[in-house]
Amino acid sequence: MKTIFCIPLLLALAACGVETAGTAATAAALKKQELEQARQTEAQVRQQLEAATQRTQQRADQAGNE
Repeated sequence: MKTIFCIPLLLALAACGVETAGTAATAAALKKQELEQARQTEAQVRQQLEAATQRTQQRADQAGNE
């Protein structure tokens, strides 16, 4: 009699574990995607900053030559 009640309980608990693992994997995949996007944004900002610095330096050089 105990076995009849224990088997469904164990199956239900095992199903919860599988769902939790799936949710954790999905969350990890989303975090990885966010990290990739953050790295791309960082690279773009660095490029824009370098370009702005170069423009500023060019203007300073031009002003010094005049």
